[in-house]
Amino acid sequence: MGTKIVIGSRGSALALWQARHVQGLLKSLGLESEIRVVKTKGDKILDVPLAKIGGKGLFTKELEILLLEGEIDLAVHSLKDVPVDLPEGLVLACVSARANPQDCFLSYKYPNLQALPKNARVGTTSLRRAMQLKIQRADLDPLSLRGNVQRRLERLQEGDFEAVILACAGVERLGIELPYQVRLGLEEMIPSMGQGALGIEMRADHPILDQIFSLNDPDSALCCGIERDFVRALGGGCQVPLGVHARLLGEQIEIRAIVGLLDGKSFIKERVLGVRDRAEVLVQNLVSCFKQQGASEILAQTMLQDTSATKVDRKRNTE
Repeated sequence: MGTKIVIGSRGSALALWQARHVQGLLKSLGLESEIRVVKTKGDKILDVPLAKIGGKGLFTKELEILLLEGEIDLAVHSLKDVPVDLPEGLVLACVSARANPQDCFLSYKYPNLQALPKNARVGTTSLRRAMQLKIQRADLDPLSLRGNVQRRLERLQEGDFEAVILACAGVERLGIELPYQVRLGLEEMIPSMGQGALGIEMRADHPILDQIFSLNDPDSALCCGIERDFVRALGGGCQVPLGVHARLLGEQIEIRAIVGLLDGKSFIKERVLGVRDRAEVLVQNLVSCFKQQGASEILAQTMLQDTSATKVDRKRNTE
C-alpha cells in the first residue's frame, strides 16, 4: 500500500502510548502509519460523572464517525471503553495481547485500602470500582475523578484524595511509581470487561482488515469476548456497576463477575470454572445465575440510585 495508514487516537499520554504501540505492530507487518489525535466527548466533558453523560461510546463515537467517513483507517481503543454493540459497518479487527487486567490502589500516604482513615476520599471514574470499594469498606467516600492519568495523580498529590484507583495496565504502561501502589486482587476487585487489552476498530470492508487481524491474540480475544458476551447478555454497559473477568487456567476458563448497587449494600458475586471448549455455555449459565438472583433489577435500580456515590468535585475537575 503506497499511502500511510491513519491511526485515530485520543490525545492523552496513555492513549498515545497505545497508538504508538499499535504503530510498532503495523511496522512489523510492513505498514507505515501516522497518528491522528481526536478529542472525544469523554475527553471534553470533565465536570460530570461518566455515567451521567451516557456511558456507552463516550470515548469512541467521534473516532467511529471518522472510520465510517474514511478519514482514518483504524482506531485504537482501551477495550474496556468499547461498547459491546458496534455501529453497523464497523468491526473489532483484533484484540491485543492483554496486559495486567487488575486495578491498582495508589496513595502518597497510605500503604493499602485497609490503612485508609475513616471516611477517606478515594478518586475513581468508575461506578464498578466505587461499588466494590463500598462493599469492602462502607465508610469510604468514592469521588468521581475525571481527566487524564497525569491530572488524576496531580490531584492526589495536591491532597484532594487520600487514594485513587486506576487500571494497572495504564500505570505500568506509563511507568508510574508512587510511594504506595498495590495491585488489587481479583477477590478484592473484579475488573471491567476487556480491561488491560487494546481493541483495534476498523470498517468491515477495509482492504487491509485481514492483515490487521493477523495481530489478534487468540487467548486475549477469547477471554475478552467472553466478558463482552456476558455484559451484552446481562444488559449492562461500559458505565454501570458491573465487573467481569475471564482468564485461562490451562484448558479451563475461570469467569468472575459482580453486579451491585452503588452503596454496596446489595450485590451478586459469582465465580465459575469450565472447559474452554464450552465457554459459550459457561457464559449462558452464568448469565442465567445472575438473572435468577435479580441482576436485572439491580441494574435497573442503579439508574435511579443517588449517584452521590461518585459525586464530582467540580471546583478542580479540569484537565
